[in-house]
Amino acid sequence: MTASAGLLLYRRTNGEPEVLLVHPGGPYWAKKDDGAWSIPKGLTDENEDPLAAARREFEEETGHRPDGTIIPLGNFRQPSGKMIAVWAVEGDFELKYFRSNTFAMEWPPKSGRMQAFPEADRAAWFTLGEAAGKILKGQRPMLDVLRDRLKRR
Repeated sequence: MTASAGLLLYRRTNGEPEVLLVHPGGPYWAKKDDGAWSIPKGLTDENEDPLAAARREFEEETGHRPDGTIIPLGNFRQPSGKMIAVWAVEGDFELKYFRSNTFAMEWPPKSGRMQAFPEADRAAWFTLGEAAGKILKGQRPMLDVLRDRLKRR
């Protein structure tokens, strides 16, 4: 089973939590918006600590290394069967500093030409309500767990 790890960065604006989501890069996602955004996440390397992987992936996909108290949100099974270990961290991030690593793929298909695309082509802050409409369906429960954890703090 494939394992991934991710960080859900949140901040409070006028007392209401907002979360940072990223939009996947590449031609397959270019025209998709609602239901296409994600938390910054990625595959864990063999024998890699999942939290270390989550931090690494966050930095690779946003150009930012969050620093703050880590809140474990749990493991979430995705529709594909993949498990994602997720933590939340409170912090802020200026979107003007967003930058993402790239990946290469053959594009257009069967053209023999390799093109580079960003892992994430943009990032944005959303309230929890807005995020529920933007995030991938399988990741919505992460928002509910964050909301519950923040109520207890």
